[in-house]
Amino acid sequence: MKTIFARLMKDESGATAIEYGLIAALISVALISGAGMLGTALDDQFEQISKELDYTAGGAAEE
Repeated sequence: MKTIFARLMKDESGATAIEYGLIAALISVALISGAGMLGTALDDQFEQISKELDYTAGGAAEE
């Protein structure tokens, strides 16, 4: 019984799997937040382009 307990204490495969899981979770959170910020920035950029095109098409270019 003592040897089984000692062997379980030395086995670190479960801890390694948990560490890999935590790393994967952190990478996922970073990717999701980065994609959200990129989406917001792109939305703002396209909104600005749309406003400029509307202004140009509205007759300002004819003046």
